[in-house]
Amino acid sequence: MSMILIYAHTSTRRLQYICKFIFKAQLGIAYSLTIDAEGFQQHDGPKINYSTVKFNNCFHIHNQELLFEKGIRQQEIQCFETNGYKAFFKNNTGDYPFDIFAAVFYLISRYEEYLPHEKDMYNRYAHTNSLAYREGFLNKPLVNTWLMDFLEKLLARFPGTRYELPAFTFLPTYDIDIAWSYKHKGWMRNLGGFIKKPTTERLKVLLGLKQDPFNCYDYLDELHKQYNLDPVYFFLVATSKSNYDKNISPFAKAMLQLIRYHAKKYEIGLHPSWKSNENSILVKKERKIIEEAGKVHVGKSRQHYIKFTLPDTMQRLLEAGIEHDYSMGYGSINGFRASVASSFNWYDLEKESVTRLMIHPFCYMDANSYFEQKLSALEAYKELLYYQEECKKVNGTLTTIFHNNFLGSDKQFAGWKEMYNKFIAQVQR
Repeated sequence: MSMILIYAHTSTRRLQYICKFIFKAQLGIAYSLTIDAEGFQQHDGPKINYSTVKFNNCFHIHNQELLFEKGIRQQEIQCFETNGYKAFFKNNTGDYPFDIFAAVFYLISRYEEYLPHEKDMYNRYAHTNSLAYREGFLNKPLVNTWLMDFLEKLLARFPGTRYELPAFTFLPTYDIDIAWSYKHKGWMRNLGGFIKKPTTERLKVLLGLKQDPFNCYDYLDELHKQYNLDPVYFFLVATSKSNYDKNISPFAKAMLQLIRYHAKKYEIGLHPSWKSNENSILVKKERKIIEEAGKVHVGKSRQHYIKFTLPDTMQRLLEAGIEHDYSMGYGSINGFRASVASSFNWYDLEKESVTRLMIHPFCYMDANSYFEQKLSALEAYKELLYYQEECKKVNGTLTTIFHNNFLGSDKQFAGWKEMYNKFIAQVQR
């Protein structure tokens, strides 16, 4: 049995999108979507009836209306327990306890983020608004869990179905917000810093007697080489300073050399400045700076402070030529913002269209552990192990974010470099 036939009373962009994500991208099952009821009934192979109409000899999922609607409205969401996990869009008829197609779409489209909501202190979507947080599954890749269960039910019904699951992968990524603590900032800026907070460390670094505490680049090179890792580095290249954009000038020789050096060895991407969040022209300008410095095509990005608004930010990234975004997570708590540990094309609900922008979710960021969750290095290590296990169980991708200042010699983050060493050693076993 090489193909599953799926029936719906009408074929919409939402339905086409979610079928492609579930069957092609996640389960590796060949499928075809049809609106021909008679042909569907005559089909003698495996088939799924996604409708409110009953047919014989098929797997029936009683549909909700979400995938057949246009526009955005408040949805009635009531969670319940099934097979040990949370679900919603419950069905009382059919062969599956909930409308998995609609539920997956609701979560990965970030439907709730288009609805009226409260902002956090950085004017971002507050994680406390989310269904995942309120219902206690933010720390679970629930979509992947659903799909593993769904596959099991399909195989029980259609034993000969061919499928191909993705393999677990680990992707380390780094945000270079402030490339150096003291070096390459100029004497005036360092003098101001010294007056504000006198320290002999600054003097030793500037006199070349000690390595800059944020400089961990050689250490990371050795780590990646030892464990055969392919990381992604995101560089902040704000052209003017602000409270949130504190990097040195992107045109400084040292910064250009740092970008060029990493572009030769790794994938690099743009870390759009705080100011660029509402200015697509600035995003294009910053992207061009990195491309010219690294002499490579730059199609990857991750928002500084994880600040984005749907659909505006993603539309601006597309306009600026970005093809892959790594911002899908929270800058206030670790977990699965879209309840998934797999990449997916961004669906623009405002325009009702599937876009070419590929979203790569992350579930762990060092700054969340340290600043927001107040964890020690040991506690953060245990948290990393937890997310690794959660992603492994569902053949997902574990994407982590670390900052260079956490992995250098800054006393504030004592123990974090050693913790990261330990984690990398065991995740690559």
